[in-house]
This record gives sequence, structure tokens and C-alpha cells, in this order.
Amino acid sequence: QVQLVESGGGLVQPGGSLRLSCAASGFIFSKYTMDWYRQAPGKERELVASISYTGGTTNYADSVKGRFTISRDNAKNTVYLQMNSLKPEDTAVYYCHTLARRNYWGQGTQVTVSS
Repeated sequence: QVQLVESGGGLVQPGGSLRLSCAASGFIFSKYTMDWYRQAPGKERELVASISYTGGTTNYADSVKGRFTISRDNAKNTVYLQMNSLKPEDTAVYYCHTLARRNYWGQGTQVTVSS
């Protein structure tokens, strides 16, 4: 079965960095676009970044452009989200997602940006 397992979240001060990882299994990872979403308390889940199956095309929400970088390693079935210059408004649960015949989500990893 499809599994997406996120890791790398935590507490970081404003201006700091974190790197999230999402380990995928149960499907042919190299054939699917992968996404990172986030959901802050009281807000709807929003798309943060996407990467095409080859890694050649990436897209970002305006709020994270220039600060976050999405990447993937198809040999390791893993997608990453490098987050730099973090702000308190980046605080949220971050989810890995793919649409492989249907929507699949990871369990989420908490990112808290606070001094």
C-alpha cells in the first residue's frame, strides 16, 4: 500500500532553517509529481511547493518563494523541502502528498517557528 512518511519538523527560531523529508513507498515514485502542503491552526490546508516526476519543474506558493526549495531523489524514493529564513507565519503541520490514482497524504510533521 502507498505510504508517505514525513520527518524533520521541530521548533526553530525566526530566521532559522529546517529540512523536511518524505519517504515514499508502495507506488512507482519516479512517475508522480510530489507536493508539500501545510495547515496552520484555524486555516485551510494550502499548497506550498510541487515538483514534477523528473524534478525538472518546481512550483511554489508566493509566500515561500525564494525561501523554500523542493527537491527529490528518485533513487531513494524521497522528496525534500528545504526551508530557510523561517518566519512565525510558517508555523503549521506540513504534509507530503501525491496523486497516484487517488490522493495520498502523509501523517504530517509539525513545524513551529518561535523565539
